[in-house]
Amino acid sequence: MLGKLLKRRSNSRLEDLSVLKTDLHSHLIPGIDDGAPDMETSITLVRGLMDLGYSKIITTPHITPGIYENSENDIKTGLDKLNSALVNEGIDITLEAAAEYYVDESFLSKINNKKDWLLFAGNQILIETGFSFKPIQLEEVLFSLRTDGITPVLAHPERYLYMHERSLSQYEKLKDQGIKFQLNIGSLTGVYTKTVQKIAYKLIDAGFIDYLGSDLHNARHLSYISQTLSNPYLCKAIKSGNIQNQDL
Repeated sequence: MLGKLLKRRSNSRLEDLSVLKTDLHSHLIPGIDDGAPDMETSITLVRGLMDLGYSKIITTPHITPGIYENSENDIKTGLDKLNSALVNEGIDITLEAAAEYYVDESFLSKINNKKDWLLFAGNQILIETGFSFKPIQLEEVLFSLRTDGITPVLAHPERYLYMHERSLSQYEKLKDQGIKFQLNIGSLTGVYTKTVQKIAYKLIDAGFIDYLGSDLHNARHLSYISQTLSNPYLCKAIKSGNIQNQDL
């Protein structure tokens, strides 16, 4: 479907990202993590995503023990406030919230205690790890989530240094286990380093990407995303038929 829609546009540049419909992964709820610090900024960023063509946003605040001690109720309350502010501003967009969960021992204990998750698309959960070292609990976490009928979606897999190898064997292993990948659109610009950009390209070439996300924190990120509209790998990802944003 996405590929057919894209054929109507230039092969070298997208007009906008309306073909994706939904942005998955952003930090728009004001004052609860390293994203928008206040309501004014939140509204500005939402407008920016709308200008890029999105008609739906699934924002995903951090839940990171010891750093961003958000609860699911904190996020729900913040979502309600932001949605009310958007209505007051006359902004018509669908805004939902999940969370970006940090994988560590405390996350594993949440699984064991049957924690009420903030999921999206029914049964999917967005997770992240530290960038430098693989958490020892990762395999157990992934297995436990899948056993509970929850599909893990790994945020920005291209950014994890511990997975950077000549081959994509670690990524292949996760894909074989049914894990989904969400790639940051900004990674295609090289903003996170050229190595991250190369890995992003390789993951797209391999057909491993399931979702594209803004990971929007601030106005600077909007400019990076705008730069990708002429990036051939963004077009390649969308044309692949693997991207599922439109189904969210």
